Amino acid sequence: METTLKRAVSTPLLYFFILGDTLGAGVYVLIGSIAGESGGAVWLPLVTALALASLTAASYAELATRYPRAGGASHYATKALGPAAGSLVGVCMLAAGIVSVGALARAFAGDYLRALVSLPAVAVVVVFLVALALLNIRGIKESLSANVAATLVEVGGLALVIGLGTWVVLRGDADLGRLSEVGAGEQGVVAATLAGAVLAYYSFVGFETSVNLAEEVKDPRRSYPIALFGALLTAGVVYLLLGLVTSASVPTDQLASSTGPLLEVVRVAGGVPEELFSVIALVAVANGALLTGIMSSRLAYGMARDGLLPAPLTRVLPTRRTPWVAVIATSALSLVLALTGEVAALAETLVLLLLIVFTAVNAALLVLRRRDDGEPDHFRVPVVVPVLGIASCLLLFTRIDGEVWLRGLALVGLGVLLAVVNAARRARGGGSAAPGPTA
Repeated sequence: METTLKRAVSTPLLYFFILGDTLGAGVYVLIGSIAGESGGAVWLPLVTALALASLTAASYAELATRYPRAGGASHYATKALGPAAGSLVGVCMLAAGIVSVGALARAFAGDYLRALVSLPAVAVVVVFLVALALLNIRGIKESLSANVAATLVEVGGLALVIGLGTWVVLRGDADLGRLSEVGAGEQGVVAATLAGAVLAYYSFVGFETSVNLAEEVKDPRRSYPIALFGALLTAGVVYLLLGLVTSASVPTDQLASSTGPLLEVVRVAGGVPEELFSVIALVAVANGALLTGIMSSRLAYGMARDGLLPAPLTRVLPTRRTPWVAVIATSALSLVLALTGEVAALAETLVLLLLIVFTAVNAALLVLRRRDDGEPDHFRVPVVVPVLGIASCLLLFTRIDGEVWLRGLALVGLGVLLAVVNAARRARGGGSAAPGPTA
């Protein structure tokens, strides 16, 4: 029986996949929070976050071309550091997805929706997550055209804001002086920039899921680095322009207090109905939550199938063949998080979890370089890159608030417990491989 995946993904398709995953809903809701942390120079933490994320992205580029197969971060961690590390990384990836859906559900109930209708936030969150779960359970036909359309909606909304903000600048209603204002409260330039970069980091994550496509890329050694760095550069340019025009167009305090910060630019510029942009933003937020929810439920299903999570999570509907128990479980956890945390705190929690994953990936590359060559002629980065990648993660760890650490460590603690249990089972001969995403 054929067990390998078909290599059908070209460089352009991979580029759009990564770009669509990176240009997600986060920037629609977090620019205001970044302004609250860093001041008017919103562009500075965005550029800083891009630079820091690019270090780990480079490590992913080498690992994806060195081992072009599905499995992603948990596969690399298992290969380099053992099954317990792979299990922990898998749990952190799963928890990050659940937290992300919770954050986006909370964002959906914010100012973008209030521009259309006034409803209780709790009720909106509950209905939103139930609707997503039902869609997930029903099953979603994979369509490349739909993915491109969703990406165009998100990018189109961002391009609209950039255009409107530029118009505000050209007509003389902007304050360009805000672009050099760094610092909020008693924080200095460096501290304020890094505080904002933690939130901005959320806007650049998404590239890490693309490594699971490496086995389906026609020529991963050539295509993956081009698509990855091209998509990150494109996202960086879009976010830089977005940071410049939003900060120049809208007073920092007004931007920081809004849960729909890009809507503030639309209001200042005029000429475009607020309702129209609100619908665009809500589509972007809902699409991001749905895609992340699908990934989380399938990852939970795959981990349960590998014996790393409770067996009931493997149950599927007999006709739809969708993992309904995994969908309900992950959606329920997202609901709890959405009802107990604000968007910014949830975003920081997700970043904390991914920083653990990224630290493991960079460490795995250093270990594997010493003992396993992988595929011949793979993409290589200077050895200093994964070292700096680890250092960047450690730096951002220091900028995460204590409350976020408590929430994150509770999730990590569960991952450590599962890793210990799975390692013990493996030692007795009853364990299995570390988790990896499944189709």
